[in-house]
Amino acid sequence: MIDLVGKRNWFFLISAIVIIPGIISLAVFGLKPGVDFSSGTAMTVHFDKAVELSQVRQELTNLGYDQAIVQPAGGNDFFIRLPEMSTDQTTQLKDKLQTGLDTTLSISSLYTVSPIVAAGTVRNTVIAVVVAAVGILLYISWAFRKMPKPIRWGTCAIIALIHDLIVVIAVFSILGWVANVEVDALFVTGVLAVVGVSVNNIVVVFDRIRENMKRGVSRDFEVVANYGIVESLGRSLNTGLATLFVIVALYILGGQTTRTLVLALLIGIATGIYSSLCIAGQLLVVWEKGLVKRKKEAPSLAQG
Repeated sequence: MIDLVGKRNWFFLISAIVIIPGIISLAVFGLKPGVDFSSGTAMTVHFDKAVELSQVRQELTNLGYDQAIVQPAGGNDFFIRLPEMSTDQTTQLKDKLQTGLDTTLSISSLYTVSPIVAAGTVRNTVIAVVVAAVGILLYISWAFRKMPKPIRWGTCAIIALIHDLIVVIAVFSILGWVANVEVDALFVTGVLAVVGVSVNNIVVVFDRIRENMKRGVSRDFEVVANYGIVESLGRSLNTGLATLFVIVALYILGGQTTRTLVLALLIGIATGIYSSLCIAGQLLVVWEKGLVKRKKEAPSLAQG
């Protein structure tokens, strides 16, 4: 049988190799904000003939505005959000869109968008993640209440979840630095989705460990945990890889506007598979081994 628990120090090292440079990158460079998290220009435009949404997006990409947000507003009207632009730049963009799409364009509304709304979204996201973490801790502690020290199971799940979130954010920070990858409102959506996927994978592994404890597979918790993780290996990999194949297809074939969301899901789900098999259960073993060691040392200290 594969000894995944015995190699836990290597798994912890791999996570550290990703997380530590990511934290340094966050401290030095932070995340590269997209149009949703910076001041921008929003406009509603009207075309004198029918134009497809994909045509508008493609033309804006050709003009260098690949991060533009374009939404249909009914009829031949479209809502477009771009980085902050001057009056001259707006006029030039209007002329280029008319030429590129071979139509006449009129701007019915034009205004500057403040990043305050985006900042509020980030604040609410942080609150949502904290509330979700507390809920997850309570739920897992209750679900595993018949196990010794059930709060330990919930705590290890939260640590593994935080590990996944840090990896996603850290990788985006590094990509923003080396590849100019920006974060937008869909990145927030991706982060919240990662929370649910990661917890689901962790609970599956923990449930197998619990079942093996009930069956009395071994008195050594390390052996019990390894059995549970290995038994979950096929299910976690099959489900996770099937999901990743779909996400990779969306990343390759999908539009530019959803690429940030898909990339966040791709990194987060891959990390979630890894943490459920290589981090969460191993943390339980480290905690248990530490407690066992202290219990064994206590009588010898008393005798001394």
